[in-house]
Amino acid sequence: MCPSQSGARDSNGSDRSADSSTVVWSAPPKALDLGENEVDVWRASLKCAPELIRRVESTLSDDERNRAARFHFARDREFFVAARGMLRELAGAYLKSAPSELRFQYGPEGKPSISRKNLDCPIRFNLSHARETALYAFACGREVGIDIEDIRSDFAGEAIAEHFFSADEVAELRALPAELQTEGFFNCWTRKEAYVKARGGGLQIPLDSFAVVLTPGAPVQFVRGVESRWNLIAFTPGPNSVAALAFDGSPCEVRFFDVKLVRH
Repeated sequence: MCPSQSGARDSNGSDRSADSSTVVWSAPPKALDLGENEVDVWRASLKCAPELIRRVESTLSDDERNRAARFHFARDREFFVAARGMLRELAGAYLKSAPSELRFQYGPEGKPSISRKNLDCPIRFNLSHARETALYAFACGREVGIDIEDIRSDFAGEAIAEHFFSADEVAELRALPAELQTEGFFNCWTRKEAYVKARGGGLQIPLDSFAVVLTPGAPVQFVRGVESRWNLIAFTPGPNSVAALAFDGSPCEVRFFDVKLVRH
């Protein structure tokens, strides 16, 4: 096992929340092992060298290649190929399997998982990307969800908040100083998306049916509408972006790694 890089604990001692100050991004170990009391988060750039794109594309399934071919712009296609290829490489490393041998299946709302044919242990994963940055979460025997968003003032409108956020969250957002409202909006969005993705519920879980803390710098936690078995962590994956991780079960160690690949 690798040493822990950070834990799911905040400065107040709560074991079901954490803030971005706890995150330390580390180089990956030579061998990947994942215990039941660990969740691994990986950060990767999707802006890869052409030879890497070709290599990982060769590991994709026919369905993934067909999906890639439907993108109109070459950059979007390359980002998709890189994201899926890196997912296969990481999952293959955990499972000690060739990336091309992995088979994915999808839940009723589209959440991907690894086919039972590939599993000796109940590994779970989730991924998200914003422009050229991708995040991956892996766990053993736990459901996980992850989301990353660029902080964009042109999207963080009050009308969108009123439509998707709970009344408590809208009130908290309005109470923030103007200069913090955009960050608060995306704090809320990523934390809610991470939980919904972990649940695999898609549109079956209304975003206003539960509430999270969104104030920048405040302890990260669920406020209501979520069972106590769910954990929530927020962190900053890069400049002008925010991210969140949700996972179920007892509190555990969360390790943060950088994917080191050849880039442009």
